[in-house]
Amino acid sequence: MARASSPKPVTELTFEQALDELDTLVRRMESGDLSLDESIAAYRRGAELARYCQGKLAAAEQEIKKLDGELLKPLEPSELRGGGQ
Repeated sequence: MARASSPKPVTELTFEQALDELDTLVRRMESGDLSLDESIAAYRRGAELARYCQGKLAAAEQEIKKLDGELLKPLEPSELRGGGQ
């Protein structure tokens, strides 16, 4: 019942890989085909993946807010009317 290899550490996954693995775990758990021990291990891994994905999303949100502050400025009314001349 032991797996041939252990899963990659979460920190080595991309956001997309972590999300795909989380989706797979959820589907396996919902199928009802896992033993109790497998379900607990899947839940533990899923929680770790979910935390990782939430952290990645929070970091991306902060980066976007920083970029917005540095790169975007409010338009002046004259730029809207005159085409920015």
